[in-house]
Amino acid sequence: MTYARDGAERHLAVLPPVEVARLAATLAPNLAPDIPVTRAGVRLHGIPGLDAFLGVKGPVGRLAASALGEGCRPVRAILFDKTSDTNWGLGWHQDRTIAVAARVEVPGYGPWSVKDGLTHVAPPADLLAGMVTLRVHLDPVDADNAPLLVAPGSHRLGRVAVADIADAVRRHGQAACLAEAGDVWLYATLVLHASDAAARPRRRRVLQVDYAVGELPGGLRWLGV
Repeated sequence: MTYARDGAERHLAVLPPVEVARLAATLAPNLAPDIPVTRAGVRLHGIPGLDAFLGVKGPVGRLAASALGEGCRPVRAILFDKTSDTNWGLGWHQDRTIAVAARVEVPGYGPWSVKDGLTHVAPPADLLAGMVTLRVHLDPVDADNAPLLVAPGSHRLGRVAVADIADAVRRHGQAACLAEAGDVWLYATLVLHASDAAARPRRRRVLQVDYAVGELPGGLRWLGV
């Protein structure tokens, strides 16, 4: 798959093993035993050391810049840690919300929600269409270990009504995003995607980061990473 055609593209060995270990150590405090095992992901903010990876001069940020330009920046990060005890699945959907610093009512933005104590809002589809999402793999992901599934080309549909998602997936088909530790997948943020429960669950840590360009309107501000 290619990003331009399908909305998803695999980049091999972006992080060598020593850098995978360093990123895992940076994220380790957010994998504490008191995090409920039923949670699908932990939204991150203010983690020391992440900018070295995610800024446009870092190995992950450079990939985002290749799609959006040097003016992009990370605006949200979520850490997924799927194991045999946290072997959840997610149905087909689009990522439709952004994290902001505070609630400010702006036409076209809503509904609002709070996730992990962070304020989120659904922006217009045009804004999401101008974003990219990167998934950084800290562990191997094969066909039996719950790879992300995408519907190639579905990012061109704009915002898809929930009732129309199943038909869109049938029309576009689906592809599994396999990975080795250190690989990074680059996605169009609006691409339809899903994740099944693992058939043979092993640990599957993924750092997912959204990137955007420019400021938000009407006094809204990106929360950032």
